[in-house]
Amino acid sequence: MAEDGGVLTPARLRGWPLPEPTGGKDARGSVCVVGGARGTPGAAMLTGLAALRVGAGRLTLAVAGSVAPHVAVAVPEAGVVALPEDAAGSVTGTDDDGALARELARADVVVVGPGLDSPEGTLAVLRAVVDGAGDDVPLVLDAFALGVLRDADDLRDAVRGRAVLTPNATEVRYLLGDDDGPAEGEGALDGAAARAADRYGVVVACSGSVAAPDGRRWQSSTGYSGLGTSGSGDVLAGAVGGLLARGADPAHAACFGVEAHGTAGDRLAARVGPHGYLARELLEELPRVLVELRAR
Repeated sequence: MAEDGGVLTPARLRGWPLPEPTGGKDARGSVCVVGGARGTPGAAMLTGLAALRVGAGRLTLAVAGSVAPHVAVAVPEAGVVALPEDAAGSVTGTDDDGALARELARADVVVVGPGLDSPEGTLAVLRAVVDGAGDDVPLVLDAFALGVLRDADDLRDAVRGRAVLTPNATEVRYLLGDDDGPAEGEGALDGAAARAADRYGVVVACSGSVAAPDGRRWQSSTGYSGLGTSGSGDVLAGAVGGLLARGADPAHAACFGVEAHGTAGDRLAARVGPHGYLARELLEELPRVLVELRAR
């Protein structure tokens, strides 16, 4: 059974079906993406759109105030919250009018990190999320949210048992304190993901490897190196968040998110070429991939 670990294949995943996305948008779950500094709002947009593409019902994007009106126009499917920012356009983590707190209180899943660009602000944002979201609300941590986690003991305790981390190879080394150590090749990354899952008590999805804190491990059978492109990780984080919103548990959501993301890359590699496709092009592939996996 796929839920017990091993190589992720379509045949095995069909025996581990996702919750059916039936009912209205509220029944399919609400995702709040917190990220998007002034210079990088596209990361939060990619993340949110990926969540919708895998079947989440409602989306809120919380981004720097200076770009919030533009994001609202570019993503009409989303509600948008304007976050306070500093002079450089970095989100500060303050919530003077309580707008973020109100969205966190109604969110079924919160994705933190895409497009954030300041360690101090990200730390404040993550603390605000932990304080504002319900104790049982799953979290997806990506990008700068991973960078601040290692040295914040209070946050490490708060996310244990409820989060999925989506680091790249560099970020997983940082999480493990192996900043200068090699982590090349499938076996090394699989081991690093497992070590991080055990250390932080969370599910970790890293470069096609998924590890749960109970010792289970999975390896994707998909994914060309073309997935290593700007914005690709944001799409993965959003896919995992959207599947959590549909009711999947963290390991289930991470496995399907990784496989769908990798398979979408395979399709684009065949049609466009192994390199040179764009992260935004992954979005349209996601619904088709999930249908083929019978993950409706």
